[in-house]
Amino acid sequence: MKTKRSIAVTAHAARTVSRRRTGMAAAEERDDLAVEEPLEIRVEGRPVAVTMRTPGHDEELAAGFLLTEGVVARREEIVSIAPAAARKSGGAEPNIVDVRLARPEAVDFARLTRHVFTASSCGLCGKATIAAVQAKNPPLDPEAGPRVTAKILAQMTTALAAAQATFQRTGGLHASGLFTANGKLLVSREDVGRHNAVDKVIGHLLLSGRIDPSQVVLLVSGRVAFEIVQKALAARIAFIAAISAPTSLAVDFARTGGQTLVGFLRDGRMNIYAGADRVAGEDGAPEVTTGRP
Repeated sequence: MKTKRSIAVTAHAARTVSRRRTGMAAAEERDDLAVEEPLEIRVEGRPVAVTMRTPGHDEELAAGFLLTEGVVARREEIVSIAPAAARKSGGAEPNIVDVRLARPEAVDFARLTRHVFTASSCGLCGKATIAAVQAKNPPLDPEAGPRVTAKILAQMTTALAAAQATFQRTGGLHASGLFTANGKLLVSREDVGRHNAVDKVIGHLLLSGRIDPSQVVLLVSGRVAFEIVQKALAARIAFIAAISAPTSLAVDFARTGGQTLVGFLRDGRMNIYAGADRVAGEDGAPEVTTGRP
């Protein structure tokens, strides 16, 4: 009869036992897994979203989510973000955060709740059309934003990988980081959901109030789909780079939004899909592209 294995859970990783096979040999070994738990986000006590995330930096996740959903635009609009109080005990309710706003009467709860709970996996969050998203987030000035050399972009991937402590243990998390134009890592976050990792760094940007979004590079460890570019535009981030591939919709949206989008940033190469003028040569001039676009 098989026995149930216990799983010891810490903040970001869970330790269990797995049967590992190598060739013809098999053995039981300890294995670390990325933690995945639901987080319910409430605004003024009303549920507006549930996301599966890796616990940690939940306040940043909630703040980033509300910024990219257009509920807030500035730090001053948030009064507090705290664990929800349990009805019976009065203590903290696990996996629920409640956001209090300076002007709750300005929130269209019916629209927000309907859009979030009918969300598809593409990250459109129930918005009727791409045009509606673009109308809500006007394009950035293609002449503004950071200019970054290819050499520094390559160094960013090394810095982000070094900051992925839980990924190194589990192999099961995405990462996002915000960098200065000279390659300094300002903040990095890991999560089982790539969009959650982005919301966390954007939430940090919003809550800290010390980072100028127009002058940072957002680097993500995986692929870039539409929702990553949309979230960056909502935060007014002009430069997005990814270690993996973008989707066609992400490229289209970056081009219309005045953003730079770099993909396949690894192994000494990169593909620039939008906003190539922000990628500078070693002399500071824009990179020269040869051949067909």
